Amino acid sequence: MPTRQNSVRVVPHPGAITIASVRGVLDQDTYPQIRDGLLKIAAESSDGLLADVEQLEIPDAELAGVFRLVALRVRDWPAIPFALVTARPEQRAMLGRRVPVHPDVPSAEAALTRPARRRVGRLFARSPRTSARARGFVRGTCAEWMVPELAEDAELVATELVENALRHTDSVPRLRLDLRRGRLTVEVADESARPAVLREGLDLLETGLGLRMVTKVAKRWGSSRSWSGGKTVWAVLGRA
Repeated sequence: MPTRQNSVRVVPHPGAITIASVRGVLDQDTYPQIRDGLLKIAAESSDGLLADVEQLEIPDAELAGVFRLVALRVRDWPAIPFALVTARPEQRAMLGRRVPVHPDVPSAEAALTRPARRRVGRLFARSPRTSARARGFVRGTCAEWMVPELAEDAELVATELVENALRHTDSVPRLRLDLRRGRLTVEVADESARPAVLREGLDLLETGLGLRMVTKVAKRWGSSRSWSGGKTVWAVLGRA
């Protein structure tokens, strides 16, 4: 008789603070579904992500580390607070060693620390001038936000990420800048779910210098899929 596999559902409820309900059983098979589902939802969350796990069964406490992993990932990007919600005392005792846990949504929202941030984005039409327009947008924004020392690296990153989207997808790239705690994040979203990857043996005569240049100037970078489809490639720059 075949063994019945457990299942899990991760459902987002969008808002300034997104609430994701996680239901089912956490085991080795559903671990990646929970991890990837929460990370995709985080990619489209603005001010924070709360995971309601009250209806999630966790037979193995070791696998509860998935929530610590999600918290560490979203700390770098999209740099939002993450916490769990459950009214079950045994869950709070188990999970509280890994991430903040609250008994209900109102108390979780009240406890979230949301540092001041500035955000701006723009959609750029595909044309031979797209990269130049993106650089101008970055340069002007860095001047307005009074972080001119980050402008050069931010322009380089924006150029490479926009060029990458133009070369490898049919999408219209969406560029967004995010300033938080002295760190500037440059993000480019497109409609392709294919992750951005470093290429070996890069020909420096090609248009653009590739993601390898991004890794040289960024503190962190990554390629994150979104819940609604597509991906965002991002890089975090800092004041040193």
